[in-house]
Amino acid sequence: MPTKLKIKKGDRVQVVAGRDKGKTGDVVHVLPKENRAVVTGINVAKRHTRQSAQDAGGIVNKELPIHISNLAVLDPKDNKPTRVGYKVLEDGRKVRVAKRSSEVIDG
Repeated sequence: MPTKLKIKKGDRVQVVAGRDKGKTGDVVHVLPKENRAVVTGINVAKRHTRQSAQDAGGIVNKELPIHISNLAVLDPKDNKPTRVGYKVLEDGRKVRVAKRSSEVIDG
């Protein structure tokens, strides 16, 4: 059973392990059942595609999913990797908070 992910679509993340270590990008798509996410410019592979009616064939760069454990959310305050916690605001909303600076991640 998949666990609750602390990374969401639109988050700015940094790769902390693997071939693209140190690179940053935005999360395009999250795959919660596989604990993976697709990030712009990260884990790019070349795919040989056949020509179709919509597009020409050839070699296409495609972003493949990367495991969530290899990603860290960037702190909105200083753009450094941080862990994510949760906090309930006075109005009753539960928001994600950067552990590094206690800054609210999603407004």
